Amino acid sequence: MKAEAIFDVRGQVAFITGAASGLGLSMSEAMADNGAHVVMTDIDQANLDIHVARLAERGCSVEGIQLDIGDLDRLRAVINEVAARHGKLDSVFANAGITSGPGFHFPEWRLEVYPSEMWEKVLHINLTSIFVTMQTAAVHMKKQGSGRIIVTASIAGLRSEGNVGYGYIATKAGIINVVRHAAMDLAPYKICVNAIAPGPFLTNIAGGRLHREPEVAKSFAELVPQQRLADPSEIQGLALLLASPASSYITGTVMVIDGGQTAR
Repeated sequence: MKAEAIFDVRGQVAFITGAASGLGLSMSEAMADNGAHVVMTDIDQANLDIHVARLAERGCSVEGIQLDIGDLDRLRAVINEVAARHGKLDSVFANAGITSGPGFHFPEWRLEVYPSEMWEKVLHINLTSIFVTMQTAAVHMKKQGSGRIIVTASIAGLRSEGNVGYGYIATKAGIINVVRHAAMDLAPYKICVNAIAPGPFLTNIAGGRLHREPEVAKSFAELVPQQRLADPSEIQGLALLLASPASSYITGTVMVIDGGQTAR
């Protein structure tokens, strides 16, 4: 089978959270450039409008919806409205998330002083909101007997990472097992559920510190055998794979993309 057939996402309706920058934007570009209709959502209305307009200008089928995934009622309503309006929901990228402060390398972020309000906020956004995204999408995918759910996890969910905070570690580990659990639950309905576990990418996570502070970016790059941070565009091949017919027998997996970091 030719590559253009096995990776064909033309005509798909793809729903992507956190789509105005970073990995979510690259996922949106990969799907839109290859013929899917992409519903891009983000809390950042201004950047969302810019990138929706840019992709539309180059002939892509895209729409933008301002969405705070922490508002669970609106999150459900938006997913339901998109599925109803288009008559289907082929792929959902549960990508949006937040950081949880620095890791235990910083005394003020060690276990005994880690702020409880940060813990609660990160659990709500990075775990509960992702669960609700998956749950709501599953209702529509079960009815149609097909679908792809792709969750952005992290290598920080697979092992200790001293540069990131407790809330982030906990939620990324938690969502990995939710993905595995949901994959077993939804397998009879031909719905594939998988997680992507990125290593250090040059995104706006941590308030954009990787862009603004070269020493912070360097500290992350030094952990990677390739000695560099990944460009967000490097997520596109994996995103396209997991949304396409090529992944028809891939479910319940955590696909690591980290320049070799976890191989150490």
